[in-house]
Amino acid sequence: MSFSRFCCLTQRSIIRDVVQRCSGNHYNNHRLACLTGFDRRRSLTTSPHHWEKLATKPVQKHDWNRAVSEAEKIVGYPTSFLSLRWLLSDEIANVALHLRKLVGSNHPLLKTAKHLLYNGKNNMQAWGLIVLLVSKAAGHAAHIPDMEQDKSAGVLHSQRALAEVTEMIRISHLVHQGLVNLQPLTQAGHDLSMHSDMTFGNKIALLSGDYLLGNSCAELAGLRNQELVELISSAVRDLAESEFIGDRDEQNNPLPSKPMPHRESSSEDIEDDNWVSSDVLKPMHKDHCMGIPEKEWALRHILSAGSLLGKSCQGALKLAGHPEAIQRSGYLFGKHLSLAWQACLDLEPFQSNALPLNATFSLVSAPVLFHLDYDPSLYSEIQKGYVSIENIDYEKIHSEVIKGPGSEKTKNLQRKHSSAAMNVLNLFPPSDARTALQNIIFAMQDL
Repeated sequence: MSFSRFCCLTQRSIIRDVVQRCSGNHYNNHRLACLTGFDRRRSLTTSPHHWEKLATKPVQKHDWNRAVSEAEKIVGYPTSFLSLRWLLSDEIANVALHLRKLVGSNHPLLKTAKHLLYNGKNNMQAWGLIVLLVSKAAGHAAHIPDMEQDKSAGVLHSQRALAEVTEMIRISHLVHQGLVNLQPLTQAGHDLSMHSDMTFGNKIALLSGDYLLGNSCAELAGLRNQELVELISSAVRDLAESEFIGDRDEQNNPLPSKPMPHRESSSEDIEDDNWVSSDVLKPMHKDHCMGIPEKEWALRHILSAGSLLGKSCQGALKLAGHPEAIQRSGYLFGKHLSLAWQACLDLEPFQSNALPLNATFSLVSAPVLFHLDYDPSLYSEIQKGYVSIENIDYEKIHSEVIKGPGSEKTKNLQRKHSSAAMNVLNLFPPSDARTALQNIIFAMQDL
């Protein structure tokens, strides 16, 4: 066995040992939902005939792992860069050792680590794969030199680097979200010695996230494409902005906005591609969004996820020398795919009639926002969470939402964005990469 292989296996075992310890006792009971998409965290339409075709799934039901595994073979890309050279770095080895010290502290960073390694359907580790599949499905311009091509995978070396950059930025953002606010403004300046474990966890989360973000910036700069740097930088701006929109509790957990009075819907009240500026470098329009369920939901999740995936797909097509119209299609595909993905995750906690013990879910998920629009009286329960979302009765909200139209509207929302993503895929020539992307969309509906 080579030394590098031994190092990789040793460091992976360290991380797995840590997250396995998190699987017992109160770790599963305290916000287990954040590991499966229940927690705070992340249009075009088609004819009925087209949707019938979309409903004909070429993969087995619930076979997400198979769809991803087959897609990986097409571009020669593992599920995440976590299994490659990233685990071989001394910095990550040190982080893994420090994670041991957090066992027993219930710090959110441990849950993030477990989510990365064990949740087979999480949306972080497939993003690089999506970028490469879009790259291969669209192909590249004839003037691209042979030395820049990975002919065995059908993508460019620069596109593969961009896929890693995308994952590192996404994971750094989620790691930074795990920081715990130990001192609200009303208690600023107090002694933190009693929170030594949580303070240490905050340091590790901050430095780990910064390490990933710094490496992603260095790798992005190494591509030597100023327009691409500007594009991805605007996605990082959107990620940061997503943490400051709407109401928040003292831990910065998002809370839904107060529902606006009912009025007749118009084309301006429905999220579509014209609502997002044609110049994706500009900040998104946020006027008249909050309190309108679909627009508020789309705004939050485009900023926190759709922008990065969409702009990464657009950047991959830019590297391939495609015209701006094709690059725009790449952005639309990534945006719609991430929104369909998010709607799918939002539905998960409302598939059963009873909420698991101590489980939570995102209060800005689509079913909740749609139900608040349907029954504004439930907003009084949301208002209890302005100090902490732990003061909210999640079981009450869950029982009310499953009685209303929120789940069905979310299913329609998921179908709309899935079909919009399929429409964009149809612009690309038939290929195994395009089929793999279609299979991922089909399998996603059954998660």
